[in-house]
Amino acid sequence: MTSQEVFLAHLAPTSPYPFLITVERAEGVYLYGSDGRQYIDMISGIAVSNVGHRHPKVVQAIKDQLEKHMHVMVYGEYIQATPTQLAATLAGLLPAPLNCSYFVNSGTEANEAALKLAKRVTGRTEIISCHKSYHGSTHGSLSVSGNEVKKRAFRPLLPDVRFIDFNREEDLQHISQRTACVIMETVQGDAGVRIPSAAYLQAVRKRCTDTGALLILDEIQCGMGRTGKMFAFEHFGIVPDILTLAKAFGGGLPMGAFISSYQNMQTLTHNPMLGHITTFGGNPVCCAAALATLHVLEQEDLLTQAEVKGRLIESLLCHPKIKEVRRIGLMFAFDFDSEERVNNIVNRCKQNGVICYWFLSHPYSFRIAPPLTITEEEIRKACAVIVDAIEKS
Repeated sequence: MTSQEVFLAHLAPTSPYPFLITVERAEGVYLYGSDGRQYIDMISGIAVSNVGHRHPKVVQAIKDQLEKHMHVMVYGEYIQATPTQLAATLAGLLPAPLNCSYFVNSGTEANEAALKLAKRVTGRTEIISCHKSYHGSTHGSLSVSGNEVKKRAFRPLLPDVRFIDFNREEDLQHISQRTACVIMETVQGDAGVRIPSAAYLQAVRKRCTDTGALLILDEIQCGMGRTGKMFAFEHFGIVPDILTLAKAFGGGLPMGAFISSYQNMQTLTHNPMLGHITTFGGNPVCCAAALATLHVLEQEDLLTQAEVKGRLIESLLCHPKIKEVRRIGLMFAFDFDSEERVNNIVNRCKQNGVICYWFLSHPYSFRIAPPLTITEEEIRKACAVIVDAIEKS
């Protein structure tokens, strides 16, 4: 059997229409197929490879940790240098209330644990989320995601969840003293890069403070430099009670975190003890990759470059068929008049060596989120292919 035949026969599918690129290796902004073809990855593996594929400093950190040890114990029992150093680095980067990290394996696990933490801290049960949101695919995360098409086959889901409209201040009245938490993406990703106003997020923060509800900001897609700030909430003049990270956090390895105050995190240690547990969370190899990723983002000035490169891409991708562009940093959505046109553009780009993609919850848009390390030459080359695809769609 060919590798494609094995893929189609023995790997569980997620859709009837997989992308079916056979990847031999990846480096920087490029994927290389086993057939010798080269692709510019303009989506970073869905916002994962913010520092590019196989960044040499990330690879070296992984190798160095492998020489020491891999898994030695479940999370939270042994003192290991790399996870400890990562937690200290995050505490130094984040505002004072976000001083305690719990490392997990993925974004959905980070959000699951954040919901548990909010219930434990407040003693309340109601959760408020936003329409069109995406927080993951496990039962709790799916329960607070705002796409009913993706949810209906798996009901019943978590009870006592209420949805409000994102960026609509009038809906904040629904946050009450029954509310354990409000969970929202700082910038909605899967909904097609929906950017809130600073006034709205500040009103959310105030309402949560006034009612005693905790504010969970999901930065699994929009964090780690993607918006031009290390953490997207820095654009809006607020601080969440709980922050969740994943995707680009691990530098290409599976890694997530939920972060809150030490006082809040203490509630998971008793009544019951082991209120949240994980075998592989805080894996030292993944933590080494995450620590190196943070260093690369800071030391190579990638945060400042995100806005400059984003403006360049926006200037190059001008076409009358584009109905609307939404962008923050290097996180884009381009709206078109039909799902069919978006599919045609994405497929033509793939045929010509550029990887773009669509959004699950907004099929009239296609996404661009290239590695922050992309060069001006690579931007111009990729954008020329995209404009040609739009023209011929």
